[in-house]
Amino acid sequence: MKTATTRGRLRVRAVLLAASALAVSSVASAQEVAPAGEAAATTEAPAVAPSGLPEVVVTAQRRRESAQSVPIAVSVFSADDLDAKNIQATSQLGQYVPNMVGTNVAGLGSANAYFIRGLGNTETIATFDPVVGTYIDEIALGRQSANNFNFFDVERVEVLRGPQGVLMGRNPVGGAVSVVLKRPGTELAGYGEFTYGSYDRKLARASLDMPLAAGVGLKLSGYFQDDDGYAANTTTGEQQNDNDGAGFRLALRLDFAENFDWNGSFAYVRADSENLLNYRCDPRSPNDCDGRFATTGLRQATSSYAPLEISGAKREFGLGNRTDTLLYTSNFEWSSDAATLNVITGFVDLTQRYAIDFADGRALPNLAAADPVVRGFPLGGYTVLNDSKHSQFSQEVKLSGRLFGGLLDYVTGVYLLDENNDTDFADIQSIYTGTATPMLLADRRLNNSVSSWAGYFQGDLNLFDGLKLTAGVRYTDEERRFTIVDNRPQCAGSTAVTCLNFGSLVAPNGVPIPVMQKTQQWAPRFAVNYKPNDDLLLFASATRGFGSGGWNARGYNADELLPFGPQAVWSYEAGIKSEWFGNRLRANVTAFLLDAKNLQTPSTFVRRDNSTALVTQNFADYRNKGVEIELTAVPVDGLNLYLNLGLQDDAYRIDSSAPNFDEYGVASTAFQQARCAAQLASGQVPLSPNSAPAGMAANNAPACAAGIVTAAGTIARPVRTPSVSVSAGASYDFRLPLAGIILTPTVNATWRSSYETGSANASIYSGPITAGPGGGGRTFAANPNGGTLITGSQGDSFALVNAGLAMRTDDNNWTLALECTNCLDTTYVESTLGNATYLNTPRVFQVRLKRVL
Repeated sequence: MKTATTRGRLRVRAVLLAASALAVSSVASAQEVAPAGEAAATTEAPAVAPSGLPEVVVTAQRRRESAQSVPIAVSVFSADDLDAKNIQATSQLGQYVPNMVGTNVAGLGSANAYFIRGLGNTETIATFDPVVGTYIDEIALGRQSANNFNFFDVERVEVLRGPQGVLMGRNPVGGAVSVVLKRPGTELAGYGEFTYGSYDRKLARASLDMPLAAGVGLKLSGYFQDDDGYAANTTTGEQQNDNDGAGFRLALRLDFAENFDWNGSFAYVRADSENLLNYRCDPRSPNDCDGRFATTGLRQATSSYAPLEISGAKREFGLGNRTDTLLYTSNFEWSSDAATLNVITGFVDLTQRYAIDFADGRALPNLAAADPVVRGFPLGGYTVLNDSKHSQFSQEVKLSGRLFGGLLDYVTGVYLLDENNDTDFADIQSIYTGTATPMLLADRRLNNSVSSWAGYFQGDLNLFDGLKLTAGVRYTDEERRFTIVDNRPQCAGSTAVTCLNFGSLVAPNGVPIPVMQKTQQWAPRFAVNYKPNDDLLLFASATRGFGSGGWNARGYNADELLPFGPQAVWSYEAGIKSEWFGNRLRANVTAFLLDAKNLQTPSTFVRRDNSTALVTQNFADYRNKGVEIELTAVPVDGLNLYLNLGLQDDAYRIDSSAPNFDEYGVASTAFQQARCAAQLASGQVPLSPNSAPAGMAANNAPACAAGIVTAAGTIARPVRTPSVSVSAGASYDFRLPLAGIILTPTVNATWRSSYETGSANASIYSGPITAGPGGGGRTFAANPNGGTLITGSQGDSFALVNAGLAMRTDDNNWTLALECTNCLDTTYVESTLGNATYLNTPRVFQVRLKRVL
């Protein structure tokens, strides 16, 4: 029976919730012109903030430990953190982790390019491995094309900085993003959530825990999202850059005995998400800057690429990108007082289909046309069609425990991996010769496979109180193969270099291109840490990582499908983890020195036929050094503060004594730099079109503004490594006891200094330049050296603000929140391709209602 006080509280709650709902609905309706975006992640926050900071448990060393006791630089986001910071997908994590940048890959909203301490990769084709790995419940997502995981039913996310190849499969050289999903509970519980936001964005998420019997638990969870897209196409009238998707997960827990259980799950995730080229002002009407705009003529419902003869199902793809991922996980665990045995099985099945115009229906920028004329080419300006299927199986047996009365803690195991990838893809370019003229640059089918096994061991020797010595090593034996077949009828069985067939794989110098690469690598790790008391940890470590080699599979001629070799990294760290004032302040500081050999660097350049070439090579070595500071505080109950700071100073390091050409006839960076200097001295101008044939744009100084050599002939600044990155935030719980309501305003801000996004740092600036005799004596309206930025690699410093106001009942059953991401509608450069600049997602408003069972 409810008391009068209880009834009064319920009435007050109902009135406040209803009033807030009306107010929020009004605000959301008034923001229809604001871009659609991302909803906050679900959480089950405690109704009362605890005194001090909670202990954070991680599995960064493949066993459960306090994050403050692990000698690794790791940033941890609980479900509560994801909610407070309004993080809905892995792409947003880079805003909050020191010295980490995370953005969508150009064109593909389902794919993230992570860079941690300068190590990363923007490629998604299957002959490249991610440099920063993504893991879901300890299972690696081998392909970067679908690693933008949408959070639903997440327990925590761990972002590990530095090489993690000793204990984690697939050898993540730069670091790892590890997502841990919630396991089925022992009680009936769940939640439902609905979000509505800008651009008619709708998101629904739900989860239900159902104990079926003693020792048997079932969890069902899922989500659905749909929006109209934030970019208006003024050629076709369509809305672009929507973020649609759906997913569900079925998880099962079986407790066979007190010390023996099994957790398994099946998940399906569909992502219909693009990151297409768009602009702040309408290219057709430059004075209209109210929104985001695009002009490609490629339509979402395109079903014919006539008159081009394209093979396979991709010939009917419309503008868009869709990935479908199936993920199966199984974890048998047996434990005793001395040891724990895990048998972990994973299967990932991924399909991806897309048709992406990377040039917005026109030519790519150059000095003669820094803002190319809008053409609205119906087949796109530079379009890639992709139909790929990827399957991955992994099996791991892991044993961890303690020996010799606690003297030695250990983790050891064996890891097996088998992966097969089939990619059917074509490249189309349109030029203007009075009318739109499409050209089929390439149409081929690539198959590549990976077969790998590894054994690993890491031991922690506990000497006297507080001192621990760690040594670990991983041995990997791996074999990679690839084959390719040209789909074009004129290339059937041909060994001509212009045909992409297995029999025509010969380098420009006549050396056969290998179709198999074998790798045997040792990856050691050494660490020492000292814990003089429960609140302080001092540590230092040295870790080696390596990344496997691959092939440049995007070439248009067989002699471009060149291999690149493995890269190796040594990372040295020293750090302090500490807690102060009765656990009210947590302060973690890490200094690092990273030394990479044969760095794999993706780059782009423009051929003389104006087509875009995407090339990855071991251009140089690389060194980065820096400091990372993470501060978290609860000065008083209910007030949560944090400040993260990243500082880094990096540079490429080239071998000036290297031979002019390698074994496949590829010029060394030092020799390319010398050729660039000679071309500049003759008066040639990088990024400018040739004088003949007329209208055909190309790099007039081809050794400049390519690879890692800039337009000025210097060695480029490494990409996505701002010298300074800062993130800070605050939230406070205002309690209204009479109403049984808690109001929580939250603000999170990020600031990054300037950085580059293109490997050669190529940008186009206002101000004319005149070529010398070697460049044809022409005068161009723009220049590659400096002035006001028009387009290209350069990214200026920026500040980003996210905020929210949440109201929840003190029993945590109801939550109503108004939230915004990029609240100030800041625009900044995320990436570049062919001198075209890709921008970040604009401002997003949303209202979220959640009910906890």
